[in-house]
Amino acid sequence: MTNPRSGLFRHIAACNAIAPGPWPPLVAEGRAVAWPSPAARVEMASHPGDFLDCGDHWRFAPGCADAAARTAALDRLAERLRARGAIRAPRGERYAVVAEWGEPALATLDRGAAEAVGVRAFGVHLNGYVRRADGLHLWVSRRARDKEVAPGKLDNVVAGGQPAGLGLMDNLVKECAEEASLPADLARRAVPVGLVRYCFTGERGLKPDTLFCYDLEFPDDVVPTPGDDESEGFELWPAARVLDTLATTWDFKFNVPLVILDFALRHGLLSPETCAEYTAVATGLRRDFPRFDG
Repeated sequence: MTNPRSGLFRHIAACNAIAPGPWPPLVAEGRAVAWPSPAARVEMASHPGDFLDCGDHWRFAPGCADAAARTAALDRLAERLRARGAIRAPRGERYAVVAEWGEPALATLDRGAAEAVGVRAFGVHLNGYVRRADGLHLWVSRRARDKEVAPGKLDNVVAGGQPAGLGLMDNLVKECAEEASLPADLARRAVPVGLVRYCFTGERGLKPDTLFCYDLEFPDDVVPTPGDDESEGFELWPAARVLDTLATTWDFKFNVPLVILDFALRHGLLSPETCAEYTAVATGLRRDFPRFDG
């Protein structure tokens, strides 16, 4: 084994670094649906009409027995967190509050409060690639410098959070049009190829995130162009340059390396012979979240 590639697993480790707890979950209908931040727990404790402290977990108060009432309680919590400066302005996009993807939403919450409340968040990420005689190339986006999250960092060609009430493919098509000016018929050729999962302590609380990954082979004559103010532009990089950048820098947005590493494993760009961290990378991309049964 000559010059085995390393420096890749650190991105996975960073996306799974959790500050010492405790992180008692918020439970609805017997399932953990969130891991509230210390700031959120302070507000929850002062409003027993919405939330009950059960020691090792939290529950919604008896009056919050359906999705509408739970949503209202969470919105009141978000308002109080916003008033104390723990979160920023509403994002105007609702996330489903669920114990796992595919289950009925037990409530919804504005995206801007998701991290502080610690709800499971979902998103779609697209690997846009081109086959050339010298190997695979990947489209890379440069995030706008005024983005709230990871300004100026490198990104997948298209990515976005998953709003409540919208299908994954419909969301991907929407994001493709908005971020990269890609037509719907091309976007719908994207192939769902799995997911990556991680959970870490962010600026405002826990981020238990699931990213649904898609691959799209671009025709040679299709060049993504910014359709909104999310991206400064796009470049087509040889896959080796992408992996070298991952191995030696932090230039990509924090969760994007996981999506790219999953792509690299599936397309044979990494192997046990060429990557000293192969087993750590291959087993680290789908971390399970804490469970609660009761």
